[in-house]
Amino acid sequence: MDYLPKDSFGCPTLLLAPMEGVGDRAFRISMATVGGFDQACTEFMRVPTNAHVESLARVYERDLTAPIPQAAQIMGGDPELMAAMAIEVQKKGAPRIDLNCGCPSNTVTGRGAGSSLLKDPNHLYQVARAMVKAVNIPVTAKLRTGFNDTSLFKENILAAQESGIKFLTLHARTKADGYKAPARWEFIAEAKSLLKIPVVGNGDILNVQDALSILAQTKCDALMIGRGAVINPLIFHEIKNHYSKQAISDPFSAIRKFLTLFVDQFPLEMPQRGRINKLKQIFSFLFQKNALLKEKKQEMLTTSYENVNLMLERNLPFLEKMWG
Repeated sequence: MDYLPKDSFGCPTLLLAPMEGVGDRAFRISMATVGGFDQACTEFMRVPTNAHVESLARVYERDLTAPIPQAAQIMGGDPELMAAMAIEVQKKGAPRIDLNCGCPSNTVTGRGAGSSLLKDPNHLYQVARAMVKAVNIPVTAKLRTGFNDTSLFKENILAAQESGIKFLTLHARTKADGYKAPARWEFIAEAKSLLKIPVVGNGDILNVQDALSILAQTKCDALMIGRGAVINPLIFHEIKNHYSKQAISDPFSAIRKFLTLFVDQFPLEMPQRGRINKLKQIFSFLFQKNALLKEKKQEMLTTSYENVNLMLERNLPFLEKMWG
């Protein structure tokens, strides 16, 4: 079975990356209205050593049954618990389960999860293998190139493959790099040359040219985009349209629909200040799209708004200049 098929025009599978804090349910559902991507993924579900996995899975049941194609990403270091959690999210309807081997947060890695798995390829294998054996849906993994350095890169990706995962996503930075250092796509190319399973390239894909460049340089099988999709929610369409030779008929209407639905997804109990701050977070990404928007970013962030609808009304004209 081809888990990462190209479309009829030859465009590779495009995945929306899981992003803690930014890529929540409101963002994913709003992105689904814009469309263009083939799969999405939940924010990671942390599985601590004292976890009650049934309760954890219930918390995410609404996410997993949302009408968008999304995997469930789980994170932890105990093979038995991770296997049990995989079983629970499969019961809730997850079409795929992804193992987080990349989160660089010190509060996560200090507890033996996330990118700390990259310290010990054998332990990485044990966790992934336990998950693979526990369920009958595809298990995948998202890795970085290493923890403090790339000395165990080859061992880690081979261990992941040996566990039986269906494909591997590589964020081409180490844990120590965080999100600031340039992504080193040459490691994606190396992974592609070493592995028999498909490789998904991730890191510094901000526009169509970046997408074409990473595909040409690495020969990876598919692309995962996170930050680039928040800066430009139409990026998946733009990549697909490069292959199909089509154009987006009304890009600003799509952006406006995205933001309107994003606000509509906020929980009723969320206070107005929380709504405004959440929208400012998204706007802070959108305002990185070009020089004109960057000039307005500080004004947008420091202005006081009575409510989110007023914030939308005042800032949409700036976005219309870019996408109109």
